[in-house]
Amino acid sequence: MEEHDEAEAGTVYLVGAGPGDPGLMTRRALELVRAADSILYDRLIPAGALGGARDDADLRYVGKRPGASSIGQEEIGALLVELARAGRSVVRLKGGDPFVFGRGGEEAQALVAAGIPFEVVPGVTAGVAAPAYAGVPVTHRDDASAVAFVTGHEDPAKPESTLDWGALAAFPGTLVLFMGVGRLAEIAERLVAGGRSPREPVAVVERGTLPGQRTVSGALADIGERVEEAGIRPPAITVVGAVAELRGELAWFERRPLFGLTVAVTRARAQASGLSARLGALGAEVVEAPAIRIVARPRDRGEVAAAVGRVEDYSLVCVTSPNGAELLLDALAGADRDARALAGATVAAIGPGTARALAARGIRADVVPERSIAEALVEALADVAVEGRRVLVARAAEARDVLPDALQERGAVVDVVALYDTVPEPLGAPALDGLARADYVTFTASSTVDSLLDALAAAGASFPPRARLVSIGPVTSDTARDRGLEVAVEAERHDLDGLVEALVADVRGVALPARGGAS
Repeated sequence: MEEHDEAEAGTVYLVGAGPGDPGLMTRRALELVRAADSILYDRLIPAGALGGARDDADLRYVGKRPGASSIGQEEIGALLVELARAGRSVVRLKGGDPFVFGRGGEEAQALVAAGIPFEVVPGVTAGVAAPAYAGVPVTHRDDASAVAFVTGHEDPAKPESTLDWGALAAFPGTLVLFMGVGRLAEIAERLVAGGRSPREPVAVVERGTLPGQRTVSGALADIGERVEEAGIRPPAITVVGAVAELRGELAWFERRPLFGLTVAVTRARAQASGLSARLGALGAEVVEAPAIRIVARPRDRGEVAAAVGRVEDYSLVCVTSPNGAELLLDALAGADRDARALAGATVAAIGPGTARALAARGIRADVVPERSIAEALVEALADVAVEGRRVLVARAAEARDVLPDALQERGAVVDVVALYDTVPEPLGAPALDGLARADYVTFTASSTVDSLLDALAAAGASFPPRARLVSIGPVTSDTARDRGLEVAVEAERHDLDGLVEALVADVRGVALPARGGAS
């Protein structure tokens, strides 16, 4: 390591990843994760926090698992120095804020001693976020004008505690305790012995900001017993003070319509994020179990290139999925063409979702049936002249022939162009574990039904018996029934918005109003 001088050293970024909700990661944190050569990360970072890392990034887990051996703090510091001296950009990714009970200060000192440049990127601390998600403001003009952050788990190597529990008991404001949930009864006794009222309100928030968040409320006199009875485990934040009583009035996170439910998303990984985000925003714990993978066909040769080369010859262009919309326009762009190439054609989208995908790329569909099925598109095209005219149907390789057959029967010259294949995706252990505890499993296409069931069979597993199946529409439902599954929920509007609406209505036990022409 002596051959590297300070001028060659890379920078170490001590980055706070926030309390657990991925949406609370800062923009700066995400930027640094995307750019880093090496990332050293802890256990309590948000799910998906490393999703934006480069494929060639060096990812190293240096967190501490309860009951398991872990890398020591001095070793972490030495590793940061070693990687930086090798000229690498290093992100040290820590849950919460690195300078709030995150040992970031110790790591910064090690970097200073070694002459390594570093920067600190603060994160949202769990001490503020977990209470906020539980409906507890840590300060309030009427109830608390001060807040103290306290660790309930000090370094066991210390000869004695450095915490003055008498002073903390006399503190005129809110106490926020990090860790220490296992010795909460003892902590409560010390505070009461120091002068706090045994009736003082307390709230303990487990897994704050995450879908599995739980909150136990009580008073100092009984909070230890209540927490033990509820089986509260780390990570947990404890709030002591009058503000804890505001939870009954201000709780909001647990009131979201899908809170406490686990919902599996079986869409292809590249398309899953939109649906996952919608479900997560409604409070669900989302399990991504991609049953298929979208594989685009080469756009510079074969039928795709031929169709793009003569796209002006088509009087009608039918696009049968959002994936098809994206890939058709990608193929046009690859041939140095754009939306103007479709100026002379009637453009038909199979439903609102596909129409939105086209609109995002500058194409306004002329024909959009309300129901996203081929039969509805055939009906919507009844007044469009096609006899003797050339028609392009852009779709997946595996699709029903309802639309091209109907157009051919009306005398159209139909070119069916397969823009992509749907390839089965094997299920990993996290997806299988998530599916096993799912309350709902969503399907957005027939291919996801077949592929998921085949993947489950290959893994020696079966469809979760207690999960309710949510289908995007009648074609997908028919496939599910053909495979022996019971369809609990079918969207009235056959797009992602309709699917989410139907799922929420099912949870609430509300019957959706039937839409005109819906199956």
